This record gives sequence, C-alpha cells and structure tokens, in this order.
Amino acid sequence: MWRAIAALLAVIGSDAAPLQATSSGVKPFKIDLTGEASRMLELVKATRLPNKPVYPTVGASAGIDLDVLKQLQREWIHGFSWKGEQKELNKYHHFTTDLEGLNIHFIHERSRDPNAIPLLLLHGWPGSFLEFVPLIESLTQQSKTSNGDPVSFNIVIPSLPGFAFSTAPKENWTIADTARIFNSLMTDLLGYEKFAVHGTDWGSGVGYSMYEQFNSTVRALHAPFLPFFPLTEEQLEAANVTLSPMEQFQVQRGDDWYATGNGYFIEQSTKPNTIGLALEDNPVGQLAWIGEKMIEWSDPRAGTPPSVLNHQEILRSTALYFLTKSFTSSAFIYFQNPGGFRSDYVQPPTDAPLLFSSFKYNVGFWPAQMVRRVGNLVYYQSHEFGGHFPGIDNPPALLTDIREIGRFWA
Repeated sequence: MWRAIAALLAVIGSDAAPLQATSSGVKPFKIDLTGEASRMLELVKATRLPNKPVYPTVGASAGIDLDVLKQLQREWIHGFSWKGEQKELNKYHHFTTDLEGLNIHFIHERSRDPNAIPLLLLHGWPGSFLEFVPLIESLTQQSKTSNGDPVSFNIVIPSLPGFAFSTAPKENWTIADTARIFNSLMTDLLGYEKFAVHGTDWGSGVGYSMYEQFNSTVRALHAPFLPFFPLTEEQLEAANVTLSPMEQFQVQRGDDWYATGNGYFIEQSTKPNTIGLALEDNPVGQLAWIGEKMIEWSDPRAGTPPSVLNHQEILRSTALYFLTKSFTSSAFIYFQNPGGFRSDYVQPPTDAPLLFSSFKYNVGFWPAQMVRRVGNLVYYQSHEFGGHFPGIDNPPALLTDIREIGRFWA
C-alpha cells in the first residue's frame, strides 16, 4: 500500500519547577498573537461556503463534509476565543533558543522529583506542541510503572523547524538535521546527559533518527508510529507474521488510507508551495485541510472520553498554524524528506529500549515482529481506542505507556 508512495518519494528525492532563564542561549517566551487573531476572526466570518454540496450523497468519502466544515466555522465565530486559549497556553514555561541559525521554540516543564527522567516529546504534521498539552501535568507528577517503580519526567516539547514558533529551516534540511539540533538542545543547552524520546508522525522520524545517531544520550524511545512503510497483509504473511482480528482491521485501515487518504502526502511531497500559498491567508481553507485529517485519522469516537479531540481542539490547532504563518513551511517537511519513510527494516546501532503503542485507528500499523526489527523492543501494547493523535485521542493510554519507560531506564 505504502510502496507506491515510497517509489514516488524515491523519484523526487503546574507543580513543575521552571527552567532558569539564565541558561546560556535560552530566552523565556510568551505567546502573544491577539492582534492577528482579530483579523483571523474577520476572515473566518467573511468566508462564504456553498449552501449545499455539489454531490450530496458522497458525504465525507470525498473529503471533509460540507456540513461539518460549516459547523466548525460557526463554532469558530461564536464559541472559540484565541485570547482564552493563549492565556491557558501561557501557563506553561515557553522558551526559545538559537540552534544552527534557527530560532527554536520549546516548552520545558520540570518535575519536583530529583530522579525525574528527561523526556523529549516530538509532534508531526498536522500536529504541534498542542498534542502534548494534556499530558504535561501528569507526566511531571510522580506516578508508578506497571511493576510499581516510581516514575516522573522533566518534559521538553519543541516545535519542529518550520512549525508554530520555530523558524523555517534552510533548503534541504532533513529530519536527521532536526535530530542533531534537538540532541544539542537536550544536552548542550538543557544539560541532560541522557534522555528519553517520544515521537509520532514526523516526530517519530526525528525521534528514530536520534535513537540511531545518538546512542549514548538517547537511552529510550517510545513511539506509536514508525518511519518505516507498513507492510501489506501479503508481505506480513510472507514474513510469517500471524495477525489477530484487530490487527487485520488495522492493516485494512492502512490500505484504506493508501486508497483514499494519501492525496495530501503526494501534494505536499511534490508541490508544497501550491497548497501552501493557496491557503496561507485562508483560515477556513486551512481548517478544511487540517480538520479533515484530524477527524479522519482519529478514532470515530473522538471527543468522547477518554478522547479530548473535539472541535475546539481542531480549531485551536488550525488557529495556531494560521496565526504563526507556518502552514506553508510545515508542509515542506514532506518535500525536504523524500527518504523520510524507509522501506528496509534495519537494526540500529543501539541497545536502548524501544517501546511501542499501537492504536486501533492509526493510519499505519506495525506488528510487534516488525517493530522488533528496528530496535531493542522491550514493550508493545495495543489499544482498542485511539488513532493517529493519541496525546489528545487517548491521553490516559499514552500516559500509561510512556510511564513504562521507567521500568527500563538505567
């Protein structure tokens, strides 16, 4: 299913203690986008959507449903306040720093526990640091692993280069480059001798690159997604992988994504400027492009407990892209990384533990036998609830799995 994409890309190439502001090269940062937010709201109000769909019977099978988009637009106008969202986000400790000429934004929240594990949380597209906000407080507080070991974390959540408040990188910047500067962020600037990483979507690519390159500093990796193309059911059968009924469902969901959901992938991998410039000053257009993915890639029960992925979350995510003018630059991560997803499953030069969480409604599926081929797999957990954005689609399950890092931390 993903092999055609691989071929195409081969052709195109709190209670927490804050970080001290005196840390070398690190500056406190406060979100302040209220001025642009007023203009954004006017654009949302001025956008005229069609009265009815061209083909009423297709529903969401041809993209975001018109009625859903209209409802999101109404909620944006009448029930969404960027000022309120900004106030909530500024409760966390934000910073910026210069790394190889890039101004990188990150949140740093420390636990009161002196034995807390440093943990780097990496988002993807169309995500952002917002994906991890529901996890911050719980991760910094002391809890226990499944075998009763105490565990807590010092949390670092950067915005990938070209996303949100992090500046766009130079041409030909790859996820391996991002891995290098994030390792510097954790070690040189924040002073952590070793740390764990969690990454999803493109963040899994950055995290896995760090797992490969920096085996003395990255001492654990947790992921719900891998930068390796999932295998088809036929390929898995040839590899002597036996699938459970839920795993068969997950493989089929990946096939369905390939058949009807990968148009954005090809567009952003080949012509990111076209879609970027078309939607750069169009908040409702960005809402359609981003909102469709957040809806389709999530559990159908999103917005009901334990999920917090509701319309408000979709609006907040879209507003962040629009207000930071990062829609176009974020799309370039596809164009600049034609080899970002690999076909060959290889064992990296590290013995650091690898933990994996499989969520039923994700758009890619990797059984434990395949995950074991790309790292020192010590923990694998399947979840019946959740999808591509587990930090907001099933926060309790993701919290439980991340905490298992404590069982293997040394």
